[in-house]
Amino acid sequence: MPVRHFLTLLDLSPGELGDLVARAIELKARLRQGLDRDLLRNRTLAMVFEKSSTRTRVSFEAGMAQFGGHALFLSPRDTQLGRGEPIEDTARVLSRMVDIVMIRTFEHEKVERFARYASVPVINGLTDRFHPCQLLADVQTYIEHRGPIHGATVAWIGDGNNMCHSYINAARQFDFRLKIACPEGFDPDPEIVAGAAGRVQILRDPREAARGAQLVVTDVWASMGQEEEQQRRARAFAPFRVDARVMAEADPDALFMHCLPAHRGEEVTSEVLEGPQSVVWDEAENRLHAQKALLEFLLLR
Repeated sequence: MPVRHFLTLLDLSPGELGDLVARAIELKARLRQGLDRDLLRNRTLAMVFEKSSTRTRVSFEAGMAQFGGHALFLSPRDTQLGRGEPIEDTARVLSRMVDIVMIRTFEHEKVERFARYASVPVINGLTDRFHPCQLLADVQTYIEHRGPIHGATVAWIGDGNNMCHSYINAARQFDFRLKIACPEGFDPDPEIVAGAAGRVQILRDPREAARGAQLVVTDVWASMGQEEEQQRRARAFAPFRVDARVMAEADPDALFMHCLPAHRGEEVTSEVLEGPQSVVWDEAENRLHAQKALLEFLLLR
């Protein structure tokens, strides 16, 4: 059977994604019963981090431990990648020593090249283009609280960044409507938007985007690597803060999500982040369960 990778949500079919999220919900319940401890016994995950993270590292490492496997943390200081070894060479070497690789880096082209030369599954832990693992957790969280996301209206408010791109792919794969509110000059990639076959609408008013939405989502205004743009972005995005007025436009039962870390008072107010509609802590926890389901799918299918 050919090796499967998970670089974007489009690498799995809609049916496979639905089954994976359902399995994540099942694994979450089974963890509380102390089950499934040895599913990945003697399996090893290499975690290659060029971008630091709290949730990505802890969720993958804890997930492998709960499955009876092992995770290796590799930073640029720990590998020859940081000293200029070609990605192609590292991919071929690691493939002979571990069972699966997760990469969190800047350029999406890096994970594509790595996967091209790897003979084991490769997972995109985040790139500047996509963050598909987060979307697995987000969809799981929505389903747990509100049921199927099929046919729902989701409002993305903020930058047309990697999370926005992944929400566009999610609209395509899970079949929901996505309204994106972002300032001019910060739109998502038009090619990615075009692939969503009319499910995506780009607006300039966050309250209009939130109107009637069942889910409102945002992210930081300046991602890692964009710190030098902080002041310019703060001015551009100031009208796009998710606050009580924005949430009041959404469906009364709407949920609020943020992939974290959050800058309270910037992209979201504390009132919303800590409020009754916020499910960010469930969302963060579900990174663990969704990624365990993904590891199982890629290694044991």
